[in-house]
Amino acid sequence: MLRMTGIRKAFPGVQALAGIDFDTQAGEVHALVGENGAGKSTLMHILAGVHRPDAGRIAFNGQEGIEISDEQHARRLGIAIVYQERSLFSLLSVAENIFVNNQPVNRVGGIVRKELYARTTELLDRISVKVHPGTPVGKLSAAQQQMVEIGKALSINARLVIFDEPTAALTRTETNVLFRVIRQLKDSGVGIVYISHRLEEIFEIAGRVTVLKDGQYQGTLSVTDTSPADLVMRMVGRKGLYQHVDRSIPAKLKPVLEVKGVSDGKLRDIHFSVSPGEIVALAGLAGAGRTELALAIFGARPISSGSIAIEGKVVPVVSPRDAIAAGIGYLPEDRKEMGLFLEMNVAENIAAARLSYFGSWWMSRAKLFETARTYIGRLRIATPDASRTVRKLSGGNQQKVLLSRWLLRDQLVLIVDEPTRGIDVGAKAEIYALLRDLADQGKAVIVISSDLPEVLAIADRIVVMRLGRIAGELLRAEATEENIMRLASMRVEETACR
Repeated sequence: MLRMTGIRKAFPGVQALAGIDFDTQAGEVHALVGENGAGKSTLMHILAGVHRPDAGRIAFNGQEGIEISDEQHARRLGIAIVYQERSLFSLLSVAENIFVNNQPVNRVGGIVRKELYARTTELLDRISVKVHPGTPVGKLSAAQQQMVEIGKALSINARLVIFDEPTAALTRTETNVLFRVIRQLKDSGVGIVYISHRLEEIFEIAGRVTVLKDGQYQGTLSVTDTSPADLVMRMVGRKGLYQHVDRSIPAKLKPVLEVKGVSDGKLRDIHFSVSPGEIVALAGLAGAGRTELALAIFGARPISSGSIAIEGKVVPVVSPRDAIAAGIGYLPEDRKEMGLFLEMNVAENIAAARLSYFGSWWMSRAKLFETARTYIGRLRIATPDASRTVRKLSGGNQQKVLLSRWLLRDQLVLIVDEPTRGIDVGAKAEIYALLRDLADQGKAVIVISSDLPEVLAIADRIVVMRLGRIAGELLRAEATEENIMRLASMRVEETACR
């Protein structure tokens, strides 16, 4: 169906693609993997009409030597792309977003809303999304918006669909729905290109996988002939992404953080503590209450009973301002919506939680940028300089900017919600090392992750939640994926008996 040969693309100072070959067959799921900056998105943007190649040839659906002039041309050819960054209009309805520029109209050009809603309902049923077609997209959750983005791509009856990190905002249940849709497309002869940093998804859904590194082709393999470790080696040149690092934690130290009987509408009588130098993971199924607990500790979610103590002293945490003053930092699950100021630069984002450090009456720009350069070097943030707009950084580098913000505050407790969501394997390894380094400095670190290999790799102790309660705790030495899932899915009365 698709053959790309010798594709080259350069941007100022960067050779993004250096002679890449790539092909996809009808009725195939072909995965494309590599670190951020490897060239995956550039290659797909050429196919989707966003960029034009400097050299190379494209054949599609029997047509040789195609020059894809723009995105509309790609859509007319039958090529659709589901972008990692959502391209929806918040104020428009679900139906208007899905059929943008493609609405059914009457003889005088007016939109036939009844037909528009009927088509939208049929498409939403296909991808198991239960929302009204007239609902403004801005009122949907991040996961629902991602599914609308997928519906938008499917609405043109494409012959080739490109999925760029489609599950970054999806739960496991929603991911299963997406995979069912992908298998239906595959069975109907549609070609699928699937880009993901989640290697387990590659082995679940794809037949072949192509690896890129620094704009260079590293090989195409059948998933039956490779392994996650082999792909990591091809992508980043090292093994052991999920290997646990044994750490020496001082015994019998007083806890830095104590959560005592915290309850609200979702949480029920939560008790746990974190000691200095300890990394505690909160594990559990979607909806277990992990993020709600993090928000309660950070003062962003009111509690009805219970208390939070820092270094043995109960602190009234009724707002994030209180939590920050008490020594608590929080990296949210959705760093772009809740953590970063996307239109501000790296230096301003790093400084955001400690503005008084740069002057009482006016901000010292020299000190601001000098401090930012220190953290850029310390965390190896890939940016031309501290004045770079944060929106333009990769996901892994955006996460490092957020970490820098709390390093500047020197908080006692750091809560990190889904620390590696949507970032590549190389950046994951760096994030793990940074969190271990913080713990080694005596900080109390709480990690929330839905990636069980990640939990087992980084945690010293694992607190498993279910339905707003703590279902059990596991030391790293006794923890396995099976033990975690058993606690996460067990009924509350069964955990009480244990």
